[in-house]
Amino acid sequence: MATTGGKDLEVGPLRARPGTALHGWLPVTELADGTPVRVPLALVHGAHPGKVLYVQAVSDGDELNGLGVVREILRRVKPEELTGSIIAVPVLNLPAFYARKALSPIDGQKMNRCFPGNAAGSASDRIAAAIFEMAVIQSDLCLDLHQGGVKPMIDEVRVRVAKEHSVHAACLELARVFGVGYILDQEGPLGQLARVAPDRGIPTVDPELGGCHGWDTDSIDKGVRGVMNVLHHYGFLPGRPQIPERQWVVAGFEPIRAGVGGVVEFAVNLYDQVAPGQPVATVTNLFGEVREVLRAPRPGIVWLRSLYPAVSAGETVLTLGIEPRLL
Repeated sequence: MATTGGKDLEVGPLRARPGTALHGWLPVTELADGTPVRVPLALVHGAHPGKVLYVQAVSDGDELNGLGVVREILRRVKPEELTGSIIAVPVLNLPAFYARKALSPIDGQKMNRCFPGNAAGSASDRIAAAIFEMAVIQSDLCLDLHQGGVKPMIDEVRVRVAKEHSVHAACLELARVFGVGYILDQEGPLGQLARVAPDRGIPTVDPELGGCHGWDTDSIDKGVRGVMNVLHHYGFLPGRPQIPERQWVVAGFEPIRAGVGGVVEFAVNLYDQVAPGQPVATVTNLFGEVREVLRAPRPGIVWLRSLYPAVSAGETVLTLGIEPRLL
């Protein structure tokens, strides 16, 4: 287990003394003209020794709600009040952030498929390797803040290790403590931070804070409350977390696809629970005439829906969280 003790907190060129906070830049790779690519990094090193929390945002360049969360946490948390330390990265994937795209414009990779990284690999691999080796492995707990891209989605938290994993129970507890009320408990793809860091014994989750263009203040507020819950529950700060008494856990997703092309009219909203056979949307032609009624194939929670009303045949209209159970 990592502990700050009475020592300085060091990440790359940044070094914070106990009871201080600072921010700066971690060089990670170079552009084609030799211009350095640097990751912004903040250290909040508590006056009292304790655990280390690592928080990162914007590994996908168009998922900005996490940036709003990190900024507010850095405003709120004072090192003199903190037991332990926070290592925070407000924007991990700066090339994609500049381009306002999910994937890196340098190598076309999705950052959250690159962990633990490769110091001799592509640009995204090198960024992942630098932050993993210098920051992540110093931590006791890890939060990788995401959102559902630009598509409307509920606020939820994802546990991305298999149920038989030795750290699964700790990851599920971290998701519960974050406390947005909805949890996906399903092993994630290779290269996700929330799948890789637990292999090093670090409980890690992916809070998915809604989905939108730009950012959404309601989702950001939930994310801030979630990080503060973690800080209170795990002893970084005094105070009681605000954790819902009941939270829904789903085991996976099932898409509902349009069988024909047209314009969608939704019959349900995000967070709604649906029963088998329940109408969830209607596909109409350009004149407003009904072409198809889409129905829920099984019980579930409306988790995500298409951004635009026009859909092609075979396109996903809604996604259900399936096998819901109360935690």
